[in-house]
Amino acid sequence: MQIIAIANHKGGTGKTATAHNLGAALAREHGQRVLLVDADPQASLTGTCGVQEEMAPGEMAGSTRFLKQVFSLAEVLGGAKPGRVALKDVLVDLGDNLWLCPSDTALASAEEGLASRLRREYVLRTVLGTVAQDYDVCLVDCPPNQGLLTINALVAAQAVIVPTQPTAQDLRGLLLFVEVIKAIQAEINPELAFLGILLTFYDARLRHHRGEVEAIEKAGLPVLPVAIGRSVRVAEAAGACQPVFTYARGNPEARNYLTLAQLVAERLGL
Repeated sequence: MQIIAIANHKGGTGKTATAHNLGAALAREHGQRVLLVDADPQASLTGTCGVQEEMAPGEMAGSTRFLKQVFSLAEVLGGAKPGRVALKDVLVDLGDNLWLCPSDTALASAEEGLASRLRREYVLRTVLGTVAQDYDVCLVDCPPNQGLLTINALVAAQAVIVPTQPTAQDLRGLLLFVEVIKAIQAEINPELAFLGILLTFYDARLRHHRGEVEAIEKAGLPVLPVAIGRSVRVAEAAGACQPVFTYARGNPEARNYLTLAQLVAERLGL
């Protein structure tokens, strides 16, 4: 199973939309068995997939917009002590080769408890290893910080994609986060590949957007050859619990997400 972390310690960069649309495209357009892992206590990806608390484990997401879960990643990871629930028992079948490990606010408390665990950076890697034979790809939607959940995702992953808006403020945060990735590669996970920076909310007509992209490239950072622009259809699709390429397939951003999936599939040899 190839694990890809979708990470940036800054919020509002489109991590959840990237994880959802990329995962759905790899599953539905490329035939991959895809596991989405919501590692953010805000549970945005969980909601986007149409899942909320108190859903029966193993129940398949059907026609209703919001279904309920019983357990989440919090009970799997545990806190100061190992989790009491197996990962396979919390997964929600979304259909079309797509599964979700949901999150909820309890994950914030679980993260605090992880700080006292031995090998605390490896907890998610160990958990994902229990289902590695069942899936081809796993996408981890990380929280907007450099906490233990993000570090766990980077330690577990073979690759990382960093969505970012092309603004001066985002560039400053991006440079700091890239140093975190380099530290993980050097000290804990030398197998972690930096797939690249995904420009989001990008508008090539704006001079300051073009200028920030030039600054990113001058810094020697890898920019993916596809960008995601700003579109109300992406937000509408998330509200409808659909990937944008099924909600509005002719939309330019739908095509861009499909291009991103093709690129990722080629680079990872899927």
